[in-house]
Amino acid sequence: MGPFWLACRTVGSVSVDVNAQAAANRDGVKHRIAIVFGGRNSEHGISCVSAGNVLAAIDRTAYEVVAVGIGRDGGWRLAPDDPQRYTIVDGVTPEVPTEGEQVMLAPDPTVGGLVTAAGTVIPIDVVFPVLHGAGGEDGAIQGVCELAGLGLVGSGVAASAVCMDKLRTKAAAAAAGIPTGDFVGITDYDWNHRREEVLERVEALGVPIFVKPARAGSSVGISKVVDAADAIAAIEHARSFDRRVIVEAAIVGAREIECGVLGTPSGPIVSECAEIEVLGDHEFYDFQAKYIDGSARTTVPARISDRDRETIRQLARSTFLALGCEGMARVDVFLLPDGTVLLNEPNSIPGFTSSSMYPVVWQAAGVDYPALIDALVADAVRRAARPEVSPG
Repeated sequence: MGPFWLACRTVGSVSVDVNAQAAANRDGVKHRIAIVFGGRNSEHGISCVSAGNVLAAIDRTAYEVVAVGIGRDGGWRLAPDDPQRYTIVDGVTPEVPTEGEQVMLAPDPTVGGLVTAAGTVIPIDVVFPVLHGAGGEDGAIQGVCELAGLGLVGSGVAASAVCMDKLRTKAAAAAAGIPTGDFVGITDYDWNHRREEVLERVEALGVPIFVKPARAGSSVGISKVVDAADAIAAIEHARSFDRRVIVEAAIVGAREIECGVLGTPSGPIVSECAEIEVLGDHEFYDFQAKYIDGSARTTVPARISDRDRETIRQLARSTFLALGCEGMARVDVFLLPDGTVLLNEPNSIPGFTSSSMYPVVWQAAGVDYPALIDALVADAVRRAARPEVSPG
């Protein structure tokens, strides 16, 4: 067996570990948390919905909350911290309000927080990036937080960048012996200078295939191709979102399973597993099925054998470690009929909407939403106290 087969604690001990970490955060210090959301990308609205759920769940008696919205123009503004402002209404996702006071996160560690346009400093202890897509989960904001010396919920620069890029994720997974499905990576250079060679490799995958932007989430820009003649159009569509594209062979007969991973002082722990089934006319788990029309069925805990459950949880934990993740991640896998488990993809900033699996699978493991946030903040505070120690 490959090196990814590591020991993993049982689900029954997870709630004890997480709640202990959450309790460690109740040290009498009321940390000020900047919840940052929005962003200048196609996942802006879903980020706002996730932030609304975090704002609703966070314990206001334990934390001072500062809501910071990043507008579609890239501007940072103080935003209302009312969760009701960030809900989907009639299929329309919310936006960051444009009327808030502009702020910036100072990279200078002697400042210690946000600075308003008037020069007022708003001290911050921990930044909780509830961001999806470019500029949010790709290492950009993580780098600013690390320069600023602030606590950061989630992974740092390197792991965020790797997890954001599906091509680099596949390469790192392969180096660690973590199995994945067959794929073809297409860079901008490949498409412009080696197109015929690339298309031959894509053709060798057969059909159906999935064509995806390499650095986008929430199923944005994905096409399922069942006729090889449609591959070029699907690649061009994906390239409209990202110049790096991944083409994956469909895993026929596979079940889609997800679980959450949480960093703790004693190592990462893994949640219960959930199964995703797409219903209706959707051919795969796309944006509409995930967030708008509710046409996906989730089963928590997943109806799988104990052996398959432990195999999946071991792979999730090993993926977290191999990619250098910290704090949190959701790991998606394929479970084949013969019990083989393949990594689909990790997500270093999982969704926190009402339909998002990360908080749901932790609740199934005995960890409620406020305790999960406590544990994430505690992990960020602990890591910020040791800035001289590199992750990994």
